[in-house]
Amino acid sequence: MPKIKIPKSAPSLDMTPMVDLAFLLVTFFMLTAKFRNMEPIEADPPSSTSLTQLPEKVMLITIDTAGRAYFDISGRTVRERLIERMMVRYPAAKLSQEQIENFSKMGTFGQPIELLAQYISGDDDVKAALDKASKGIPLDSLNNQLGDWIQEGYYAFVDDATEQGLTREQLKEDGLRYAIKADANTEYAKIEKVIDVFRDKQIFQFNMVTNLEGSDTNADANLNAQ
Repeated sequence: MPKIKIPKSAPSLDMTPMVDLAFLLVTFFMLTAKFRNMEPIEADPPSSTSLTQLPEKVMLITIDTAGRAYFDISGRTVRERLIERMMVRYPAAKLSQEQIENFSKMGTFGQPIELLAQYISGDDDVKAALDKASKGIPLDSLNNQLGDWIQEGYYAFVDDATEQGLTREQLKEDGLRYAIKADANTEYAKIEKVIDVFRDKQIFQFNMVTNLEGSDTNADANLNAQ
């Protein structure tokens, strides 16, 4: 009896599920990705062996080699409260609701309060031009806007945390932290001016941001200012 020969055919693989999976992954990353705002300043901090990471609830003051001070604080609702408080302190700095919302999404900035509305409403080219011409946030004794940002930032954070149900005791354990990030080539006298602003606001404990040795990851080293 002759053997029945089964015709040979090349194996096939249905790629449809793989394509679907690839598009699902692309869609997932597109929806969950957080785009970084254009940073107005570049500061390469000194290196250290510290492995401590900055907390999420942080007020960060960045200082470049020219001694210009830049401000940032975490929390969108905190930033909304902060700018509203600053408008009370500086009545001439009037912002629209749209500008307030845009400020809440903004990152680090180093503009005086009188140029803030122009900065918020400007496109990338306008922001770049203002950043290039900026002398940073004023911090001298006659016009200490940095001190006002620090003070009002604290009150804005406390108001927001209290509204979320946090008690004063919880805020002591999980409250706002302060940090200074200075370029490694910044003269200490320029950094000390910012430290003096913290001292003036009765803030004696903060962090100095550093780069972990052998890595590009920012760490921080604890520093108590006496």
